[in-house]
Amino acid sequence: MEKQSLKQSESDIAVEVFNKDQLLAMGCGGMIGVNRGSVNPPRMVKISYHPGGSKAATKSSAKKSSAKSKTKLPHLILGGKGVMYDSGGISLKPSNSDHAMMKADMSGAAAVLATMSTLKSLGCKNQVTAYMMCTDNLPSGSAMAMGDVLTMRNGKTVEIHNTDAEGRLVLADGLSLAAELKPDAIVDIATLTGACARALGPQMSGVMGNNQTFVDQIVKAAKSTDEQTWQLPLERKYRSLIDSYIADMKNVGGPDAGAITAALFLDEFTSGIPWAHLDIAGPMWSDSDGGWLQRGATAYGTRLLINLAENFKPR
Repeated sequence: MEKQSLKQSESDIAVEVFNKDQLLAMGCGGMIGVNRGSVNPPRMVKISYHPGGSKAATKSSAKKSSAKSKTKLPHLILGGKGVMYDSGGISLKPSNSDHAMMKADMSGAAAVLATMSTLKSLGCKNQVTAYMMCTDNLPSGSAMAMGDVLTMRNGKTVEIHNTDAEGRLVLADGLSLAAELKPDAIVDIATLTGACARALGPQMSGVMGNNQTFVDQIVKAAKSTDEQTWQLPLERKYRSLIDSYIADMKNVGGPDAGAITAALFLDEFTSGIPWAHLDIAGPMWSDSDGGWLQRGATAYGTRLLINLAENFKPR
């Protein structure tokens, strides 16, 4: 494993980078499938923040202070879509300005990375773990095709009906790994659907989740940081739209409720742990300077996630 750890005394951060062979061994079929068309191998970056030092250091110090060792820190996990360039794959995007913007399709992972870099200096008291799922999505002779069936990290199978619905595939593996840690809550952030951008425009993200108390914390963080979000319903009546007769599910539904069916897809990988999804396809990019936003990639979600990490409370 390609692994590096920053000095705990300096950062309270540990960083692990997983390569293609390791992702294969881990059964991360979403990451491997999306990456198949690229000449650049995928990477999953796991960042662990534990205030006061690593888990190992905490265990060591616990021998000296049994009272402190009994305190369990709240544990929040952040997941970020890190598609470095999204052509759409075989489902190639139209030849318009969307292509130029797709260098920012890693905005979710970028917001997660920026958030993790601040926690030590801000004195965050919660334990925070991040998964950044990083790959290209490109067309080639080896690229993922419609009709392919992928087996994800948690064992569920997915029939591909649109290779441009790739963000949910890489996040599915990240969410599966996050759920295995049994945290108090998980939030993912992704430039996921044009449907959400069309519904809410460039000024706000959409948020959905399986736990209202946790969603309320995200909405509060959004208001505190002036990064607007709007809750959309995780309407489970729409779950049948992603049914597949040859796999557990398809990676897309029909033409309607695209943001909701994408969130319903992600929910299949959370193991019932309190979870919320931020779809930032709209506010990830600005065509002009305005307010605190500058033209281009906006870094939307960074301030929101920092506020959430600092103030997170388990339900």
